[in-house]
Amino acid sequence: MLAVAGGTGLATRTLAGFAADLDYDDIPEPVRERAGVCLTDTVGVALFGAGLPWSRIIIDYARGAGQGGASTILGAPGAKVHAPLAALANGALAHAFELDSLRKPSTGVHPGAILGGSGFAVGEELRSSGKALLTAFVAGCEVMSRIGAATRHSSELLGFHAPGLTGVFGAAVTAGRLMGLRPEQMTNALGISGSLCSGVLKFAKSASGGMVKRLHLGRAAEGGVMAATLARDGFTGPETILEGEFGFLATYAREPDAGKLTAGLGDSWETEFICLKRFPCHITAHTPVQGLMELQEEHRFSGADVEALTIGASEKVLSHHVIPEPKDIMAAQYSVPFSAALALYRDPRDPRSFLDGAIDDPDILDLSRKVKVEPYEEAAKPGNAWASRIEVRLRDGRVLEKTVDDFEGTPSRPMDGDARRRKFTTLAAGLGEAKANALFESLEGLAERASIVGLLE
Repeated sequence: MLAVAGGTGLATRTLAGFAADLDYDDIPEPVRERAGVCLTDTVGVALFGAGLPWSRIIIDYARGAGQGGASTILGAPGAKVHAPLAALANGALAHAFELDSLRKPSTGVHPGAILGGSGFAVGEELRSSGKALLTAFVAGCEVMSRIGAATRHSSELLGFHAPGLTGVFGAAVTAGRLMGLRPEQMTNALGISGSLCSGVLKFAKSASGGMVKRLHLGRAAEGGVMAATLARDGFTGPETILEGEFGFLATYAREPDAGKLTAGLGDSWETEFICLKRFPCHITAHTPVQGLMELQEEHRFSGADVEALTIGASEKVLSHHVIPEPKDIMAAQYSVPFSAALALYRDPRDPRSFLDGAIDDPDILDLSRKVKVEPYEEAAKPGNAWASRIEVRLRDGRVLEKTVDDFEGTPSRPMDGDARRRKFTTLAAGLGEAKANALFESLEGLAERASIVGLLE
């Protein structure tokens, strides 16, 4: 039975004990269901990601460096590799096209790519059951999301890429739970993870090099597997890595809230706040894109009809995501003006819309340059950072306005089973319709599998 330690003042130990002791039966059914939904989604986005040029480089590297293992690379069945290299590839492939899951309200965590990436890799190597994988995923999500919350999502204000930091801890917990680490070993896994965090946001302020963003989540997944493996074998790390002097929060966050590390642990479940993405662009572009799609549906206009477009958004959008003339696909997906402009010329739900010469399309670029992004006070409110206000001025004189604070895929507006299946089969189209649907069904029944071996082949 699950027991949460309290009163010790040692947050790292408390989280480690929770994760090590968590059992499948301790997890409420809606939480298990959300975990399963996220794992299914992760396989779909990795299947699409595997076919992209930057992913092929990572797959080749993982196969060369990880020969002789027992883990399948998501989306690239064939020669199996050692679990850390499979986790590296899995995380990178799932994040390869801005389609992997997050949390709403945002704390900078990416559960699917990092926890699914590490979990499938280690689970296959250990011949784990579906229930064991689901339990490990939830354990990792509960720990990782609380660490993200404790940073107050401030790491990116300092130039770090948040999932590359918090993700190592989550992957270590997921891998460690599958390995059966005891609380002391799990504490060491977290302690080791603190020295494996990496990833900076230079890609957002550079004319080139956007591929490296995809690597950050893979490295987090790989680092977590390494940390758990070392801890299992007796390697140690600082027992107050999260809350202590020179620890994670003190180093990587601005005005952190250490109380959030353990707040509600075992009573409220972070896993329920997982958000699925519907569009292959940065999450901050989702409400503008959603709003523009709705305005087009209501008022029947095209991108060519737009005289001016103003988007009200958070300060983070203004500081990180205003890239009107992106030089590579990653920068285009990271750009709110470009994503909004693209949505008025192409179907933003189709990931191929960001390929097929999008960054060289003169119509999209012309409109992207016209987009004005300004502060929006509603987006400054706690938990509402993705909210946006849209004003479209058309050439015929009409002015259209909309405010949006939600989109399909969030906890308050979840995708139903049919919508999730459509996303999955679209992304897995390379398998053929029958195989894509069969794989979706198999993943939906994950909890019933005695072993996940063979699931991804």
